[in-house]
Amino acid sequence: MRRDLKPGDIALVVALLLPLLVALPRLGWPGGAGAGVWLGWIGRTTGILGLAMMLLAAAVSIRLPGTDRWFGGLARLWRLHHWLGFLAFILVMAHALALGLAAVPASLDAAVATLFPPLSHGAVWLGWLAWAALVVFLAPTFDFFGQPHYQRWKRLHLVSAVALLLGLWHGLLLAGETALWWLLGIAGLGAIVWRKLVSPRVARYPYRVEAVETLARGVVELVLRPEGRALAHEAGQFVYLSPLDETLTAGRGEEHPYTIASGPDDDFLRIGIKDLGDASHALQAVTPGSRVLIEGPYGEFYGRRFPERDQLWIGGGIGITPFVSGARDIVERGQAEGRVHLFYLANRPDRAYYRDELDEIAERVEGFTFTQHYSRDQGRLTEAFLREHCPDFTEREIYVCGPPAMNAHLRRLLADQGVPRARIHSEVFDFL
Repeated sequence: MRRDLKPGDIALVVALLLPLLVALPRLGWPGGAGAGVWLGWIGRTTGILGLAMMLLAAAVSIRLPGTDRWFGGLARLWRLHHWLGFLAFILVMAHALALGLAAVPASLDAAVATLFPPLSHGAVWLGWLAWAALVVFLAPTFDFFGQPHYQRWKRLHLVSAVALLLGLWHGLLLAGETALWWLLGIAGLGAIVWRKLVSPRVARYPYRVEAVETLARGVVELVLRPEGRALAHEAGQFVYLSPLDETLTAGRGEEHPYTIASGPDDDFLRIGIKDLGDASHALQAVTPGSRVLIEGPYGEFYGRRFPERDQLWIGGGIGITPFVSGARDIVERGQAEGRVHLFYLANRPDRAYYRDELDEIAERVEGFTFTQHYSRDQGRLTEAFLREHCPDFTEREIYVCGPPAMNAHLRRLLADQGVPRARIHSEVFDFL
């Protein structure tokens, strides 16, 4: 995740702090008061921040194409979403604990009654029900349960809607100021309604599978023809694809993210898919002529380009697809933007998808250079190999896409050569 501050980050901080700032005149400041008063103040403050984080975590999940750029791409936005949800859970726990401890100086019975009052105190029990729903929702993310099933995890987000609704109800009953909570509630719950009910019906582009081209064993490129208005996209972006082929053994109607391999001006939408799971395995044999739904585009892989600086692209495995899109875009435009050097990292030549096409582009287009590296014969990519084929690689704007282990190795290698983190760009959409 990029570390530089984005416009969306500032908006999130403002939206998070506003409810607290509005409530401060009523909350006051404990000053030199005793521990009980301080704990009560902390309990109310963490409750306000925790509920605001819950609602904002939901709001940023709306996934409107284009808005992800405000946060540095959808992958980064999803990490913010996850952290907001996790921190909201921690703050809600601190909220309950601090309020309970604040009543301990009076008596233990008072502390218990604060946390577990008679059922007539409905606002407090709504808070506990919201907390229980949050536990059910977050439990599968704990390492103890292993990696959650992708589609089951997406469906479980409906439980988060219950937690939000109960938490908002709890807050509205206890807050002295409700206008901001109504706004945040509409934003958070509205985002869930959009994602689960509205977006699948109005925000997806219908396409037909024109062809299924085999690139290698377990790797295909889907060639998709628009049924109506075509999706407008930039090189390196990705989409969510939902196949409707009734013969599929898995994944029918499910949405999964895939990188676009076509150039922006291509009449067809081309998507490279590697057999990495049940859904992607089934798509290897999707029926030509069947329908798919496309939602997007998302991401800003090439979002930060500097015309005065040459580019270094390093792709591995199916992570070559954003660079194929970039290379095809160069062909469509007739020239590269500055000099571009693409390194393709693969185990062996037969696992280098698109290599013949990339070789041809390098021969045709001035300023575009293509180098292949095969780990079976040459080991891991080294600084010496990079410097031999691209002597000025440390001075270039660098784009990386591939398996997590490859990305981590390259980041270490480039950092060891003094390449600033701000000049290394990558976008991984694992478990979006």
